[in-house]
Amino acid sequence: MIDLRSDTVTRPDDRMREASANAEVGDDVYREDPTVNELEERAAEIVGTEAALYVPTGTMGNQIAVRTHTERGQEVLCERESHVVKWELGGMAQLSGLQVRTVEGDDRGVVSPERVRESYVAEDLHRPGTGLLTLENTHNSKGGAAIEVEKIRETAETAHGLDVPVHLDGARVFNAAAALGVEAREIVAPVDSVMFCLSKGLGAPVGSMLAGSQEFVDRARRNRKLLGGGMRQAGIIAAPGALALENRHRLTDDHENAHRLAAGLDGIEGLSVLEPETNIVLVDCEGTGHTAEEFLAAVESTGVLGVAFGEYVVRFCTHWDVDDGDVEEAISAVDRAL
Repeated sequence: MIDLRSDTVTRPDDRMREASANAEVGDDVYREDPTVNELEERAAEIVGTEAALYVPTGTMGNQIAVRTHTERGQEVLCERESHVVKWELGGMAQLSGLQVRTVEGDDRGVVSPERVRESYVAEDLHRPGTGLLTLENTHNSKGGAAIEVEKIRETAETAHGLDVPVHLDGARVFNAAAALGVEAREIVAPVDSVMFCLSKGLGAPVGSMLAGSQEFVDRARRNRKLLGGGMRQAGIIAAPGALALENRHRLTDDHENAHRLAAGLDGIEGLSVLEPETNIVLVDCEGTGHTAEEFLAAVESTGVLGVAFGEYVVRFCTHWDVDDGDVEEAISAVDRAL
């Protein structure tokens, strides 16, 4: 079975398993796990922030960030199709007592400075005010769009001019960096905090990082504890994460495979494929006369897995467990299924 549902399905390699088995550990709540401490220092160094915090999941990282930046009742500006809105169970309301004001991005999920100014609400006697702006890069729902540094900077500067901090959901920020030909620290520089995953394309079995100023991370550490993320001998899972950070330069392989997959599928009658920017391929199957779910059931029978991203849109995601041969076989399998 060729699993193209997500890059979250990647399995740790032998080096990661060995690193986990041999990791030096301690109680991370007491800040005594040397492997976690080293991972946090290295992660902060790579993205150019003062500090970083190891968290079990990207969703927890995002939720810790929004809670740390805001006060209860405030509004959070989020792009309408963003992960924090669509895929995190209303966590901002449930966990932090926040209101979400969705902002319409463009066809790649870019939030313009004008949209931020239009959506901003000043605090007064009757209104809680805008407490945070969240951005996403790459933008998952928009097919892994890699948002340019200048667009992030312009929008962040507009928010800062309104005294609103900015959090970046950078689950796949290294994919964005690879696609744009820049270092991740350049993408992160304009914002106040960033979350990025060690799993997905980097291949770690578990874990994400939340990075920002030292003061922000100190407060975020308390919120991690509050949300149940205080871990003990976490070096066992942090050790593969340290190795994963060194995999960020191989993401271009996934992008090349995504382009090959997209080109092959686009040549099949009835399919229309959006040109991928990173490792996510969105396929419109309406021309086949089948819904996304019907299409996926058919291709699964020929050995390929994907996920529905709309009534007629399917997502395929390349990753380090998928090689050139898998891409060619996936194209052939979809053709056979149809």
